[in-house]
Amino acid sequence: MRAGDPAVAELLRHGRLDVQGRLVEASNATLFCGIESDGVSAECVYKPVRGERPLWDFPDGTLAGREVASYLLSEATGWGLIPPTMLRDGPFGPGMVQLWVDTEEDSQLVDIVAPGEVPDGWLAVLRAQDHRGDPVVLAHADHEQLRLLAVLDIVINNADRKGGHILHAPDGRVLGVDHGVSLNTDDKLRTVLWGWIGQPLPDDVVDRLGELRALMDGGLAAELAEHVTPKEVQAVNARIERLLADAMFPAPSGEWPAIPWPAF
Repeated sequence: MRAGDPAVAELLRHGRLDVQGRLVEASNATLFCGIESDGVSAECVYKPVRGERPLWDFPDGTLAGREVASYLLSEATGWGLIPPTMLRDGPFGPGMVQLWVDTEEDSQLVDIVAPGEVPDGWLAVLRAQDHRGDPVVLAHADHEQLRLLAVLDIVINNADRKGGHILHAPDGRVLGVDHGVSLNTDDKLRTVLWGWIGQPLPDDVVDRLGELRALMDGGLAAELAEHVTPKEVQAVNARIERLLADAMFPAPSGEWPAIPWPAF
C-alpha cells in the first residue's frame, strides 16, 4: 500500500493494530505494527503518548501531536513529504500512527564519506574527522524532493533532521520521518540538509509557500492548534513569511547546534 493511496487514511484511523515489535534504537517508545481493516492491511509505526520522554524545551503538548501537525503542513504544501500520520487510540492508549515505508537498498541521499569520494553533484555540508582522525565529509544529493524536504524542515523548525530520518522509497519518492521535536517557537533548526545555504528558492517553491500562507489564514491554523500551542502556530506563520521575504535558503542562526548528533 502506497502513501498516496486514498484508503491509507481510513486504514490508519480505524484499522486494528497488532504490535509486532519495538524499534529499540528510538529514544521514545516506537512500536512496529501490522494494521488491518476489512481485508486491507499494511504495516505502520505506533508511538503511544505514554511512552514519550519529557523534554525540557518542548514542555507543551505531545511529541505525537507535533508529528501530526508536521504531517498536516506537509500535506498542505502538496509535496507529500511525510508518510500518512494520524493521532488515534491504540493498544497502549492514544498515540501517533504512521504508515511504514520500505526504503530502496543502497540508495542513500545523505552520507559521510572520504573527501575524494563525494558523489558527483552532491553538496558538502561539513568537513570533519572520524574516530581515527581521518578527514571525512558530510554531504547530500542535490535532489529536487530532498530540497523540498529542506524547505519543509524550515517551516516546521525541525530540530532533528538526521540522515536516518530521510527515506528513499523504491518508487523514487523522498520522505521524512520522526518530527516529534518540531514546531518550537524558538529557532531550533538542526539538519543535515544545509547544502543549499544562500541559494534562491525556486519560483515554484515560493509560489507554494504563498499558497501555504493563505491556507494558514483559513482553516489550517485551526487544525494545527489542535496539536500545538497558539504561539507555535503563530511561529509557523512567521517562518513562512520570513522565507517569502528572503526567498532563499537560510544559514544556521548560530544560536543552536546546526547539525544533529549523531548525524544518522
